[in-house]
Amino acid sequence: MLSALVMTFAAGLVATLALPSYAFDPTRTGNAENVAGRSVTRSGEQQYEADEDIAAAALQRDTFKATSSAALLRRAYATQFSSYSGPSAADFLKNPAHPAFSLDGVVGTAMQYIGVPYVFGGADPSGFDCSGFVMFVYAQYGVSLPHSVHAQDGIGSHISPADARPGDVIVFNDDSHDGFYVGNGMILHAPYPGARVRVQKLWTNDVHFVRFGI
Repeated sequence: MLSALVMTFAAGLVATLALPSYAFDPTRTGNAENVAGRSVTRSGEQQYEADEDIAAAALQRDTFKATSSAALLRRAYATQFSSYSGPSAADFLKNPAHPAFSLDGVVGTAMQYIGVPYVFGGADPSGFDCSGFVMFVYAQYGVSLPHSVHAQDGIGSHISPADARPGDVIVFNDDSHDGFYVGNGMILHAPYPGARVRVQKLWTNDVHFVRFGI
């Protein structure tokens, strides 16, 4: 009797251990069950279904701002004249800073403004255009010039390249630009937007020379 009971208990225990870890057959057609958000289908695949109260994390695109090369150039060339509040060309004509005129003096004064940024229509050290630069410098010597390349060209005395001296004015033949002659084929001028007053090699022969003040 005891032996029969022991054998029956052992057989039941073995049968229990042999059962799979799930209590259904996932391969049986139509047999699927949702357990803790997972759907187990007959193919054995598992799909996760998120609860409705789970909010997606907010995503934000990284942004950046680029500074143009022209803006960087203007910053690099900013000078002590950027907030100029001194005399204008008209003020200098009434009270010249340098009553004794000389071409050497003109070019020396003009050199002081190297680094001033080009500003279209500018006529003081906060910013110059080409003819405004020439006008402002000559005004300090009591020489009145208009703010126009064409008009400046019209009232000056044309001289030959051989006679040109530093302090004379180089005028492009189409009246598009002018600047100070500083010798050795070099021009001191306010070139174009984004640039600064500078000395550089004259890049064209389509120019003539004009003298003022003598």
